[in-house]
Amino acid sequence: MSNEKECIIYVVEDHQVLLDGVIRYLQLSGFSANGYPDLKTATSAIQARKPDLLIQDVMLPDGDGFLFVKQLREKQDIPVIFMTARGDESDRITGFELGADDYITKPFSPKELVLRVEAVMRRIKLKEKESPAANCMKWTDSCGNQMDFNTNRHYLAINSDAITLTAAEWRVLEYLITNYGQLESREQILERCFDYSYESYERIVDTHIKNLRSKLSGNWIETIRGYGYRFAGKKDQQ
Repeated sequence: MSNEKECIIYVVEDHQVLLDGVIRYLQLSGFSANGYPDLKTATSAIQARKPDLLIQDVMLPDGDGFLFVKQLREKQDIPVIFMTARGDESDRITGFELGADDYITKPFSPKELVLRVEAVMRRIKLKEKESPAANCMKWTDSCGNQMDFNTNRHYLAINSDAITLTAAEWRVLEYLITNYGQLESREQILERCFDYSYESYERIVDTHIKNLRSKLSGNWIETIRGYGYRFAGKKDQQ
C-alpha cells in the first residue's frame, strides 16, 4: 500500500513498551501514528483532531476502553480496532456490539496488527471510491415501511426518520442490501464485512443483526434458521 496510508492513527495503550513498539511498526509501515497512555490524553487529542483510525486498549488506568468508545461513538463515527488481553468470546462480542471494526488479542505480532489496519483502511478507501450513481436506494418492507439508503452520503432513514448505525452495522446492512434476495451465511458475512472467517466469531454476526433489528422498525432482515440471513425489502422503482 502506498498513498492510501496518508491517514492519522491514534493508539491508546498504557504499557509504554508495547505502545512504543506499535507506534514504531506502524510508522515503519508507512502510517502516521501517535500514541497515548491513557484516556485523558487520548480525549484531548481526539478533540484537537479526529483520527482516521483508533487502536484502543480496553483496560486502562483511568477507565474502561469499551465505555470510552461507546461514549465516543455517540458523538462521532471513528473506525476502531480494540487491542486487548481480554480474549474471551464475551469480550470480543462486546467490542463488536460497540461497532468495532476489528479486535486483536494480546500477544500479537506487529505484522498481524498492520495487516488488520490495512484491511480496515482498505474498506474505507473502497467506500470513498464508490460511484454515487447507484448509491441512493429506496426500499419497502412487508409492513409498508419505507427505507432510504444512500451509501454515498452514508445516510439511512426509516419512514423519513434518520437512523444512526455503527460502522460495522452499516457494513453488514450494506452487504445484505447489495445482495438483496440472496441468502447469505454467517461465514460469508464475516468474510465480506470483517476480513476473517473464524467459527468462534459467527455469534458476532448474530449480534450485529440483533442490533440492526432493534434500530430498524419493520421487517427488513429475514432469518433462515441454521444458515444465515437475507435482506427482505423490496426495491422501489425510481
